Amino acid sequence: MRTSIARGSLAGALCAVLLFSCKPTVKVEAPDKPITINMNIKIDHEIRVRLDKDIDNMLDERKDIF
Repeated sequence: MRTSIARGSLAGALCAVLLFSCKPTVKVEAPDKPITINMNIKIDHEIRVRLDKDIDNMLDERKDIF
């Protein structure tokens, strides 16, 4: 009975050693060259004023308002 316990303990210890020795490693390193971001941006904007038909007619009739 002692030999089976000893073998089980030895097998468990061996499995633990194998599991802990195979852990992955991650390296985080800065790049050698600086990071450059080239962006070509074109911003166009339009302002549109739409008048109601009534207001448009009123402005046509009374040109002295503005």
